[in-house]
Amino acid sequence: MPREAGRVGPNAITRVAEALRAHRGERLCREVFAAAGLTHHLDSPPARMVAEEEVAALQAALRERLGDAHAGRIAREAGKLTADYLLAHRIPRPVQWLLRALPAGLAARLLLLAIARHAWTFAGSGGLSVAAGHPVRVAITGCPLCRGQHAAHPLCELYAVTLERLFVRLVHPGAVAREVECAAMGAPACVFLIAWRAEQARESFPGPVAARGG
Repeated sequence: MPREAGRVGPNAITRVAEALRAHRGERLCREVFAAAGLTHHLDSPPARMVAEEEVAALQAALRERLGDAHAGRIAREAGKLTADYLLAHRIPRPVQWLLRALPAGLAARLLLLAIARHAWTFAGSGGLSVAAGHPVRVAITGCPLCRGQHAAHPLCELYAVTLERLFVRLVHPGAVAREVECAAMGAPACVFLIAWRAEQARESFPGPVAARGG
């Protein structure tokens, strides 16, 4: 899919709708999307890239309508759905088999390269950088999930859980992802760390963390 400036993948809209409908019902789903000015995406789900401003508006409406705790639960469920969609439709099965067969460190490097090649689907007009190691580091400047928001805790659960689920399925079953810095908290970038050795996971995540997805 070609890059489009200021646009991100439609999963940030469609999977939130799926999660809202499943856990809070059609009525509340429509209320949230109406508050964001996006009811047209419920009637005709987007199949192409969407404006990053729409993603930011939807996340803001989620938090305003549901509160941070419930909005976070919906975002985490949307993250799971996003990862499952990518595994089913965007990452070729032979590539998945290869990654699972490789040592975790090498598989992580290859997965990071793939994420970096498709950076705009996460970051839109912002920037994305990755660094291999343990933990793995993914940083997004201008993240559309929390753009224009202010909070005392990280807000980008959707991306944290998407990354975690991809690493669990393709790199190591014990992978855990945390957002340790967030632009909504005044940080220059939203920073996600992913580790996969359970006995070291807690020490690998300094600073504030996002609530863990399943």
